Amino acid sequence: MKVQIKKKAGNRIKNGYPLIQKEDLVQSYNETTQWIELVDQQDNFLAKGYLGKQNKGIGWVLSQQNETFDQAFFEKKFSEAKAKRQAFFIDEQTTAFRLFNGEGDGIGGLIIDYYEHYAVFSWYNETLYTYRHLLFSAFQQVYPEIKGAYEKIRFETNEFPESQYVYGETAPEPLIIKENGVSYATYLNEGLMTGIFLDQKEVRGALIDGLGLGKSVLNMFSYTGAFSVAAAMGGALETTSVDLAKRSLKKTQEQFEINGLDLQTQKIIVMDVFAYFKYAKRKQLTYDLIVLDPPSFARNKKKVFRVAKDYGELVKDSLAILSDEGTLIASTNAANVSTDQFKKMIENELMLANVEYEEITRFRLPQDFQTIEAFPEGDYLKVFIYQIRK
Repeated sequence: MKVQIKKKAGNRIKNGYPLIQKEDLVQSYNETTQWIELVDQQDNFLAKGYLGKQNKGIGWVLSQQNETFDQAFFEKKFSEAKAKRQAFFIDEQTTAFRLFNGEGDGIGGLIIDYYEHYAVFSWYNETLYTYRHLLFSAFQQVYPEIKGAYEKIRFETNEFPESQYVYGETAPEPLIIKENGVSYATYLNEGLMTGIFLDQKEVRGALIDGLGLGKSVLNMFSYTGAFSVAAAMGGALETTSVDLAKRSLKKTQEQFEINGLDLQTQKIIVMDVFAYFKYAKRKQLTYDLIVLDPPSFARNKKKVFRVAKDYGELVKDSLAILSDEGTLIASTNAANVSTDQFKKMIENELMLANVEYEEITRFRLPQDFQTIEAFPEGDYLKVFIYQIRK
């Protein structure tokens, strides 16, 4: 099937940009699960890919060659991705990482993560999902050592469960993985989340290596407390984990317990983050290190939080309870906020508060989260660490 695209979009694709937007198309097309040929308005071949609606764009370019998307094509993609990650396979200290990072590895719409010999596939649109058996067959050829696989459906549908077992052995629950030598409990078939965000491993590594040594640590939007566990394993005096989700209490306790950490020196609080800031200020509590890693969008009964609009407020509230020589870890996974915008948002609040500050380090996506220069939106993680003197 041929799909005509506009000149500007054609130029972007020639330069390696893989995402197809609705406005790129010369005319609207009925939904199709066929592979497509992208052509310019003179009917010249540009690329091959597919149309598949997802939260960003309506399709992906898979090749600039006029080639067949058969099992051999996908085996080649998986083999190339595997070759880039050999160092991760031989690292006994870390047994969970990203095997295949969507467009960064050449197949937009599919992500595959590795958890201690098991694979978790995340599908971002229904079109690619219709070819899942082809992709599973290709994957099994390249990864015969994978014990079993699960999948997450990250597109809107009433047809499929959001998480399910796919093939091979079923994973134990919890499945204990290691990262930087620290153990974490994961659950491969419990909704869309597994219990840990693998893109933050280097930040947790910094905490394990002593960034939190001898400090009181506050972990906001703590989820299952992974940052808190890393800080405690790196010698933090005490940790406080705050999250609105009730499940976070039991999940966070489990993470401390599997590492043999005493729960008496760890506080786990189920509360809205903004309410906790007010509570801590009222009680005159202070912390030496604060971790701010909110979801890019969150809602509670009173408030809607968006990183692009509201992150500055988090920084301001943190400064009120940060100790005099404190450390702030400011993080976001919001793809719609650039590195410069995010840095400006943080530093504007620091300047308004009239404090001295120094950026001591920053992190982007780790090496296993492959990205391509032509698609900067794919390089979404931005983490800045500041030393702040009041």
